[in-house]
Amino acid sequence: MGSRVRVDIPDETDRDHDRYHGVHGTIVETLEDEAGAVTGDEREAVIYRVKFESGKTADFRWRDLRPPLE
Repeated sequence: MGSRVRVDIPDETDRDHDRYHGVHGTIVETLEDEAGAVTGDEREAVIYRVKFESGKTADFRWRDLRPPLE
């Protein structure tokens, strides 16, 4: 936790693309669910809660996060 990340949602039809694509934030919490058992990819079981400079938070999977551009 505490890692700076950049949200990367390349699919412009994704409902979160306009809101979050390219935005930087900090991982403040990790959560787990059963998605890994469903998909067969254990990385899917981890949800990263990211806090943005605005103070708002949002949850993302591993595939939507990249290192920051700084």
